[in-house]
Amino acid sequence: MSEAPMAAFAGCVKSTRPKGMLAPRHVPALSSLRLAALSVLGATLAVLPGCGSKNGSQFAIAVIAGAEDHLQSGIDRPLARQLTRSAVAEGLVSFDEQGRVVPALADRWIVTDDGQSYIFRLRDGEWRNGEPLTAKSAKAALDAAIRAQRGMPLELDLATIDEIRVMAGRVIEIRLFRPMPYFLQLMAQPELGLLRDKQGDGPMTVERQGKLARFTPIQPSRLGLPEVPNWDRRVRQLALTELPAAKAVERFNEGEVDLVLGGRIQDFPLTSSVGILRGTIQLDPVIGLFGLQVARGQGFLGDPRNREALALALDRPGLIAPFGLSGWTPSTRLVSPGLEGDLQTNGERWTDQPIEERRSAAAARVREWLQDAEGGTARTAKVSIWLPAGPGSDILFQRIANDFGTIGVTSERATSFAAADLRLVDDVARFPRARWFLNRLSCAARRGLCDPEVDAIVAQAARVVDASQRSAVLGEAEARLTQANLFIPFGTPIRWSLVRGNVAGFAPNAYAWHPLMPLAWLPK
Repeated sequence: MSEAPMAAFAGCVKSTRPKGMLAPRHVPALSSLRLAALSVLGATLAVLPGCGSKNGSQFAIAVIAGAEDHLQSGIDRPLARQLTRSAVAEGLVSFDEQGRVVPALADRWIVTDDGQSYIFRLRDGEWRNGEPLTAKSAKAALDAAIRAQRGMPLELDLATIDEIRVMAGRVIEIRLFRPMPYFLQLMAQPELGLLRDKQGDGPMTVERQGKLARFTPIQPSRLGLPEVPNWDRRVRQLALTELPAAKAVERFNEGEVDLVLGGRIQDFPLTSSVGILRGTIQLDPVIGLFGLQVARGQGFLGDPRNREALALALDRPGLIAPFGLSGWTPSTRLVSPGLEGDLQTNGERWTDQPIEERRSAAAARVREWLQDAEGGTARTAKVSIWLPAGPGSDILFQRIANDFGTIGVTSERATSFAAADLRLVDDVARFPRARWFLNRLSCAARRGLCDPEVDAIVAQAARVVDASQRSAVLGEAEARLTQANLFIPFGTPIRWSLVRGNVAGFAPNAYAWHPLMPLAWLPK
């Protein structure tokens, strides 16, 4: 049996608290209702005058979006689209609000002892078009979802799959080339939500009204699950719209929304206006890629030693110090340290060198490059940097520019993503393995310079059965990519939400993934 959390209705609490005071972290208590397989974490984001819904029939959520979201997300869909897909088209499994894998179209599964076979039993139900939910139709939908990822890093993550086959009327087996400990987390990704005749199977329906999208939970009996008595009195609608960060925070402060999702570093300074009684600022304990991708290999950035000089110059804790974020973890590694299976062959860089010594060595390289100009041609050490628009990016750019300036490199803000020499990468890891990091820096990501030979090594690792040998191969790939200095890491990404104090059905988690269905439950 799985659990569907009950979400408390958030009231409108006004505050006279002065601006600039940061709210304390608060994780609301979660109550739950046991329900056979309604452990769907349909995700969706909504904005509506939440406190205007005096009968509690609707819940208001704002998702932050900006004009540059397609650049920031890069190889991922913007957050609102991902959450919408997950809400209306669940996959074999899904995530709950705490980031745990729970049943969805498959109500149970087993994993063979060798870890190379996952056998899913589908629930007894129908597709939205009335056709029966069978292993054959589900396999066809899963095959189509995987094909849609061709040329994307997610396709590389899925390369572990050897075969998908129908075992019985409602039983599917997925065979892997080798064991993958976090395979279920991969199967719960929104891109693998299953469609039949272009329709998903819930757990919610969506109705669009201009920029607003209303999501309504589907009665479980329509999904082949046990009927829930008094369904209409136990759930509420969620309404979705995307807002610029400043507008989303403003509506939260005015009591018009009870939850703001999708916060990143570029918008974090806006939270200074949030008072304790209005809500709390919640940080997700994520890992991932946060740093600068080298986009051009000409001029100063054409030499790996120069690219390393930029990495040497950065005072990583100093980059984030203005934001007042306690617990943020700086890193010089491409892959987050301490992951399961990490052989520690690639450690943090320059740990025995103080920042002054590192900058001195980097400045010497810059001077050497400037003096090596042929034919008397003047050289300049100058880089353009793309960061998404926002007050946090303004602060971050100034810190980066100051650090680069200490070694004689001039920085300017790029006028566009395409024109930049260096581009900010800000991705949360979908599963905590080295393979995810390396796939996100692959040529398939198409975000900057890459190394096809490293990609080939990572692809080879996908079929290595022995875990220690596979870790060694991935360690070699990380080492080669590190030596190429194609990515300059800062540390862990930053993800934040605004959560009114009495909102349940929300929990900070390692994937920064906050599903909608738990928020649709009314309190008992």
